[in-house]
This record gives sequence, C-alpha cells and structure tokens, in this order.
Amino acid sequence: MPETSAAGRTHRLVPSPAGRIHLVEQGQGPLVLLLHGFPETWYAWRHQLPALAAAGYRAVAADVRGYGRSSRPGSVADHRMLALVEDAVAVVEGLGERSAVVVGHDWGASIAATAALLRPDVFRAVGLLSVPYTPPGGPRPGDVFARMGGDEEFYVSYFQEPGRAEAEIEPDVRGWLAGFCTALSAPAGPRTGAGPYFVARGGTMRDRFPRELLPHWLGEADLDVLAGEFERTGMTGALNRYRCMDRDWEDLAGFAGAPVTQPSLFLGGGLDASLTWLADAVEAFPVTLPGLTAHHILDGCGHFVQQERPAETNRLLIEWLADPAVEAFGSRRVR
Repeated sequence: MPETSAAGRTHRLVPSPAGRIHLVEQGQGPLVLLLHGFPETWYAWRHQLPALAAAGYRAVAADVRGYGRSSRPGSVADHRMLALVEDAVAVVEGLGERSAVVVGHDWGASIAATAALLRPDVFRAVGLLSVPYTPPGGPRPGDVFARMGGDEEFYVSYFQEPGRAEAEIEPDVRGWLAGFCTALSAPAGPRTGAGPYFVARGGTMRDRFPRELLPHWLGEADLDVLAGEFERTGMTGALNRYRCMDRDWEDLAGFAGAPVTQPSLFLGGGLDASLTWLADAVEAFPVTLPGLTAHHILDGCGHFVQQERPAETNRLLIEWLADPAVEAFGSRRVR
C-alpha cells in the first residue's frame, strides 16, 4: 500500500523486471521521472519533488535497482544498462502512464539518456545533470579507464573487482560517504592533490578524501539518511553498475554513434571534474543531442548540482519543462 509522509510525499512500490522499484511521488500533472546517481537514493531529489509538484507536475523519484528499498539482484549482469532501462519503462507503466520526461543525475543521467535512446515512444524528453550524453560505441570502456590511471588506478577501474571497494567502505559507511560527497562538491577552501578519482597502487580512495567539514548541502541529518540506507543494504548493488560498463558496450553496439533526438537539457557544475574528462562529449552536443533546448553550467558548483544549488536547479528545470518544445510531450494517462 502507498505510504504518504508528513511532507506530502507518497512512497510506493511498483513491479519491475528487478522485482520491485521503490518510488517517492509528489504532485499531479505530466509525469517527470527522476533518477539518482552513485552513491545516492531517491533522497537526492528531496528539493526537486515539492518544487516540481508546485509547478504542476507529477514528480517521481525512484530508487534505482540495487539501491534503497528497490530490489537488489545478486548478479553483476543484472545491473546492466538494458535492465535499468526496462525498470524505467516499468515505472512509467506501473504508474498508469504512457510517457514521461526523464531526468537523471550522474549514473541516473546515463540511464535517462539510454532510456530516451532506446524507448523514444515512452521518454519524450530528457534532462541530464552533471554527466553529458556520450553515444554508445568507441573503444571498450575498461581499456579507456585503464589508460587514464597511468601509474595509479582510475576510480572506475578500482571499482571493478567485486568485494574490493566494499572492503574499504564497509567498516565505516557513514565516514566514507561523507568523504566522497565532500570530495566531489565545491570546496569550502583550497584543495591540493589528485583528489579521490585516482587511487595509489595498494591504496584506497579514502586516502585522497579531503579532511574538511561536510559540504554545505549535506547536513548531519541528511548524511544519517544516506548512510542509514547503505548500512542496511550494503554497497554491492550500487557498485555493480560500474562493473557492467563493458557489458553495456557490447549490448549497445547496435546503437554506436546514435544521437538522442528528443528535447533535452544539460545542467552541470563548473567545478565538476566530470566536465573536464568529458569535455569532448559536451562539445559534441550539436550532433549527439540535436534536440538540446537548454544548456547551463553553474559557476562555483561541484558534482551534486541539484543538492548544492537546489533553487537554481529547480528554476532551470521548471523553465525547461515549460518550454513549448518539451511541454508538447506531456504525459498521457492510460485509458
């Protein structure tokens, strides 16, 4: 049965190929599906749910499979991109809708873009936060990440071996999450060194975390919510997404170079390292996202844009959703 909280948010479970997907819903109107990234849950969208609801949308934030109260299949292959797209379609159908605007952050952005690519009949517009769209194809991802590390290991390579990152994180989940989130946020002061993205041989990511206080957007109570979920579920479901990247490369080979043509939005942080590594992807938007109608970089903002700068993110999302090019693709209820 759906559960409605004091904040006016409704929690519900819908069936999916994963088993179940947990959703948090607020508002009525055209459906906007919100997909979080790593290492997060639906709670990453806590500031967007009421703002979108007030603007006349049915805002729904999902726990991606492997996270939170959604099912956590045990096989690494169960977290491949094709399966996550199937989950997103199942959410739309489970809510009694035929179509939706899909908005994602971090890994959620990659899921949203792939969902729009594979199922344009369901996902009529796509918003991408922090991670730009990169079409399938090109070199095998595992080979690319291995070259990026040089004498050290790029963090994506570090995540590949099952159990390895878990052994670093599990003794102090809360402390690890605090360090990771701080490292990827806009700094409170000057930072030096390589950051957490590269791991010294024989070392850990934690060795490179900053020693400063929590970022302004992540209070102790918010950290308690985040840590409580991963202390309950463990980290393997979340990390298995990284372990499927070469599988995705094989699965999506038939879409090599394909653009996402629906109306789209990109929103990133000016201090986000993702935009440095993926600068070529941003420059390619005229080809890869020909339907791009809004593109914003928030100066002085790090990776967690919708939490670091919620008011700006809400305004830009709502302006984009109200654009006639996007509004024309409003959701329709199943009759």
